[in-house]
Amino acid sequence: MRTPRLETLPPAGAPWLEVDIPAQRLVVWRGDTPASSYAVSTGAAGTGQREGSGQTPLGWHYVRAAIGDGLPVGAVFRGRRFTREVYSEALAAAHPGRDWILTRILWLCGLERGINRGGDVDSQRRYIYLHGTPPSEPMGEPRSHGCIRLRDTDLLAVFDLAVPGTPVWVHD
Repeated sequence: MRTPRLETLPPAGAPWLEVDIPAQRLVVWRGDTPASSYAVSTGAAGTGQREGSGQTPLGWHYVRAAIGDGLPVGAVFRGRRFTREVYSEALAAAHPGRDWILTRILWLCGLERGINRGGDVDSQRRYIYLHGTPPSEPMGEPRSHGCIRLRDTDLLAVFDLAVPGTPVWVHD
């Protein structure tokens, strides 16, 4: 596997995440050993850095914040806050077209100035997350508005490992 240089490597055995856009997979690594892998759904508009593009940003990031610990599976978020709703088909029918952010949020911050940090390419200010999505949404194909979607059960497994500060490499 070819990875770009990360200035601060995680301690030996500590997890880091790889999001492989063409494969639509998230791999949890411990050092140079893959520990687990999950299907994802990235930006329907492809990859790109610009604010407002709806694209998934590339490069090295880190988990800035882990949001939702202890909330129920299917917890609904708006503006990174729990709405006190839990996703259901009835709720979905009442809010057609809503971009559902469910269960947990891992908010990403770019590490590469001018690529995914600063100006109009800042992943944190673009609110790029790893987050849960309804079971009706397909995995393994780009369908998001720029974020990285996972099944709720997969997100819970990743959430337990990817504490704030965990490196995340997103590549095509």
